Amino acid sequence: MKLTEVTKQFIREHAGEDPVRLLLSASRYPEIDMPFAIEQIRVRKQIREKLPSWYQQEDLVFPSKIAAEQCSSEATALYKQQLVEEGQHLCDLTGGLGIDSYSFSRKVRQVTYIERFPEYCEAARQNFTTLQAGNITVKNGDAAACLNEIEDVDVFYVDPARRAEGNKRIFALQDCEPNLPELLPLLLQKAPKIIAKLSPMADIRMTLDLLPGTTAIHVLSVKNDCKELLFVIERGVGESDPAVYCWNRSAAGEKELFQTSLQREKECVPVLAQEVKNYLYEPNTSILKSGAFKSITQTGVEKLHPHSHLYTSRNFIADFPGRKFLVQEVTPFTGKTAQGLSKTIPQAHITVRNFPLPVKELRKRTRITDGGEVYLFATTLKQGEKVLIRCTKP
Repeated sequence: MKLTEVTKQFIREHAGEDPVRLLLSASRYPEIDMPFAIEQIRVRKQIREKLPSWYQQEDLVFPSKIAAEQCSSEATALYKQQLVEEGQHLCDLTGGLGIDSYSFSRKVRQVTYIERFPEYCEAARQNFTTLQAGNITVKNGDAAACLNEIEDVDVFYVDPARRAEGNKRIFALQDCEPNLPELLPLLLQKAPKIIAKLSPMADIRMTLDLLPGTTAIHVLSVKNDCKELLFVIERGVGESDPAVYCWNRSAAGEKELFQTSLQREKECVPVLAQEVKNYLYEPNTSILKSGAFKSITQTGVEKLHPHSHLYTSRNFIADFPGRKFLVQEVTPFTGKTAQGLSKTIPQAHITVRNFPLPVKELRKRTRITDGGEVYLFATTLKQGEKVLIRCTKP
């Protein structure tokens, strides 16, 4: 798995070409390991936005496209640094591409990277040397089997593999590799803290039952796309009310953070709006995933309906963690209003929240095309009234 100067030049020159055509023309480049070079081109296309600083490093090698698909983004890897402390020894039980191990190594004293696939370990050793991450030790082996060899660990980090045979995705935590619920008691014997990266599809409350000792849950989104859940588990903790951190990094690089807890959400009595006011808000995907539908009203907004998950306020709340809109008009929804709506709103972005029609059907009935500067929300108000809320960006 060596990147020669000739191979690097080939990758640079053919970065934008179709990999299939390149493979068919392999005979024209006898000096190139074509399958390897094409895999590098494929992965580099994939990581351009996901891992921008790694993309800039042409000396890095990537063992497989799947490794790049499964790895953390650079943004979420950097977020995790705040969960560890300087001077600690962290053991990454599921090393993979190594982006998390590398990010942690910029903060902690030592990182032990464990990975069962030898080719991943080979790539990791080469990449960590290129990145001058001299405080990372690479070990090839099964996570559970390697535990007896690991001593003086302060934090375990684990990202259970979520693919089964045939590359099928799986989401049940007990079916992932390693089996974290089964391994949890042993991990807590060897280290006081565990950070588990889980699928964004995982059910938070069901997962809590499987991971006793959870003290914090971090829901991470990038560009309003929920990427991962982090469960922080600590030794010696009985029943607790985990803090819930909902984080999103916007397309502009701005960071939104909302903190609550499951108990706070359960006990919160939301403020329901009597009417749609001057501004409309839609929480970011991290908040929606966390289920913090009631406690988000503590930011000064009022909820339109218990099940609508849209919010309103008279005065503008600039730091609301989500999308913000200026309300232009509220129209009761009827078949008659739908038919004539395209005359005044020929084009709009349509969002449906707690409404009987899906977006596709609503577009069909209104004949409103997608795009433009108008945002149309179809939803239900407190008294059950179905309405269309026309908005623009504030």
